[in-house]
Amino acid sequence: MQLIHLLQRSICRHRNKAMWLTERAAITYGEGGARINRLAHALRSLAWEGDRVALLTTNRFEGLEAHLAVNTAGMAAVPMNPKLHHREYEYIIANADAGIVIFSNEFRAQITQIRPSLAGVHHWICIGDTADGFTPYESLLAEGDTTPPEVRTGPDDLAWLFYTSGTTGQPKGAMETHRNLLTMIQQFLIGVVPGAGEDDVMLHAAPICHGSGTCMLPFLAVGAAQAFLPKFDALSFLQCVARYRVTATFLAPTMVDRIVNCDELSSFDTSSLTSLIYGGGPMHGALLKRAMEALGPVFVQIYGQGEAPFTISAMSRQDHVLNSQAALAHRLGSAGRVMTGTRVEILDDDGKAVQRGEKGEICVKGDLVMPGYWRNAQATADTLAGGWLHTGDVGYLDEDDYLYISDRKKDFIISGGSNIYSREVEEVITRHPLVAAAAVIGVPDAEWGESVKAFVVRQPGAVVDGADIIAFCKDNMASYKKPKFVEFIDELPRNATGKVLKRELRLRRESATD
Repeated sequence: MQLIHLLQRSICRHRNKAMWLTERAAITYGEGGARINRLAHALRSLAWEGDRVALLTTNRFEGLEAHLAVNTAGMAAVPMNPKLHHREYEYIIANADAGIVIFSNEFRAQITQIRPSLAGVHHWICIGDTADGFTPYESLLAEGDTTPPEVRTGPDDLAWLFYTSGTTGQPKGAMETHRNLLTMIQQFLIGVVPGAGEDDVMLHAAPICHGSGTCMLPFLAVGAAQAFLPKFDALSFLQCVARYRVTATFLAPTMVDRIVNCDELSSFDTSSLTSLIYGGGPMHGALLKRAMEALGPVFVQIYGQGEAPFTISAMSRQDHVLNSQAALAHRLGSAGRVMTGTRVEILDDDGKAVQRGEKGEICVKGDLVMPGYWRNAQATADTLAGGWLHTGDVGYLDEDDYLYISDRKKDFIISGGSNIYSREVEEVITRHPLVAAAAVIGVPDAEWGESVKAFVVRQPGAVVDGADIIAFCKDNMASYKKPKFVEFIDELPRNATGKVLKRELRLRRESATD
């Protein structure tokens, strides 16, 4: 099996149904399939089977169309985040040894800057208005064969080269094979949105280079329509949900927060929405409860990473229950249950499994796991040591087999010999009614080794000081876990995928409030 087999099957079964929904018109599976196959033939005339094709576009149907055409041509797609710096694009394109770059016109300035240093790229293809020197995207679709080309791609060949967010240095290219992504699709349809079908409408509001684009595949496999929000803001999101009668979407927690706090939320009909899938970072309990009260029982959580895309574990809609029972309330803080076909063990620093309920590193096996990093043998050996994917996340499995993520392995704090997990402290702080967001790190302490420092974003117009935050923590958790220092900032630094950059918080000048 290859990804293109799912595409061609949906084209056959759903030829006259909408594939892409745009502001101008709906493009059917028959029309969309013909475009994809024409582009695939054009790409094969420009490069060779197995080549890498870098993709840099806004949220638009051509971005996913190009993605599918690359795989149909027997090549590997290299999606790039539109929020990166042009030097990061330069690094990724060079590291991937991409021979073709497809980009949308919004990035012409960045592409023009890096083009002279990338001699290995032999074709630059521009979506939208073009200037001399770039190949117009639509010119490659003007004519040609509308049947898929014959390719020799196998299940363990590279499909996507997904570059990690690079929170600790240069990004690494996680090699996602057809087997990895087909496993993800199957697990998604079993445990994330098991009722997905041809009547669904998936809205791409988060960047299609990341989680939202990965969501394309299972919805494509069942013949669903897919709509696009070029640039996210809460009001535009709500307008799209109402306009297209959206049934499913993927959002980062920060995006959910903006929707919940949108003054116009109650003015829009969101009743069509049945699956709001979230991931990419922790959703603190206070926000999740507000979101469920505002939007209803539509939430589905997924846990994964580029090295094991999307479906290590999932928390279903049924598990998202607002209930006074302590066990059910606690479960909202989990990452759900491990997915069918994936193995998870919690290992200690010696690679030995710990007891149920004990914390250790979350490690993963199965067909979901990448074969390694692109041209990086040392990083591959370190990350896949002992035959397990070492996720770098610390957590535990409870007696009911729910997975809980406590922290990144490098982020937990040791104070006076006791382990303090930053997410636990952040969960408490964000329950304070005057707090909008919080992040916790460890800072050097001559007596205790490390102390807890909290960076806090106030709610707009709120008046709260460090002593209030510390007292609130003391009232709601063990005293040794409470912050010793609190610093208020306007916003938390985040990377291109919305994850908090704790390395930047560590570099900030020590400015603390007792």
